[in-house]
Amino acid sequence: MGGGGFSMEPENPLLDRYVLGLTGKDRPKVCFLPTASGDAEGYIVNFYRAMVRLGAEPTHLSLLRPTERDMAGLLLSQDVIYVGGGNTKNMLALWRAWGIDEVLRTAWERGVILTGLSAGSICWFEEGVTDSVPGELSALKALGFLKGSHCPHYDGEKERRPAYHRLRTAGALGDGIAADDGVGLHYVEGELVKVVSSRPHARAYRVFADGDTVREEAIVPQYLGAAPQG
Repeated sequence: MGGGGFSMEPENPLLDRYVLGLTGKDRPKVCFLPTASGDAEGYIVNFYRAMVRLGAEPTHLSLLRPTERDMAGLLLSQDVIYVGGGNTKNMLALWRAWGIDEVLRTAWERGVILTGLSAGSICWFEEGVTDSVPGELSALKALGFLKGSHCPHYDGEKERRPAYHRLRTAGALGDGIAADDGVGLHYVEGELVKVVSSRPHARAYRVFADGDTVREEAIVPQYLGAAPQG
């Protein structure tokens, strides 16, 4: 998700409902990884509140205040792993220190649904545009489950689009895909199969080099809400 979900759109559950629906279960098990936020307590509380409201069975995994000994067992028993936003660089460093990156790869290979917004969207790609370093938007290597680069918040933060273009032109990032707030990119076996949105006018964009310039191809998502009347 370029942005959205329970933390950005608490009164608009369309994206979260879509993700839970992919499980095909009446009460899917969902584990929240709030690492990027420093395991912020308020964020975790909001996750539980939202998931219970949507009929899921929530839990979370904290790395800064760990209470779970069998972290791999917890994650691999879930239907959905939901990664929150925050500092992507810190999150990836902690994941690697605890071996969570390898557990997530195993979960992915076993068919557990992996999702998230912002940092929780960048992390699945080879690289992305991050604000992890104060005062600048920069390129960051990520997990590489999905090919190419990624930029979230494409319409929600005014510096994101020019930063993505600048980094692509400089060769700091390869070709990739950007997502406005409210847009979900649905991948299956590494291929983009569907683009959905919780906002009627949100878009995704394929971003690639065209000679010395950067070009975009807009993707109009399937809006998950009711069609406008009239």
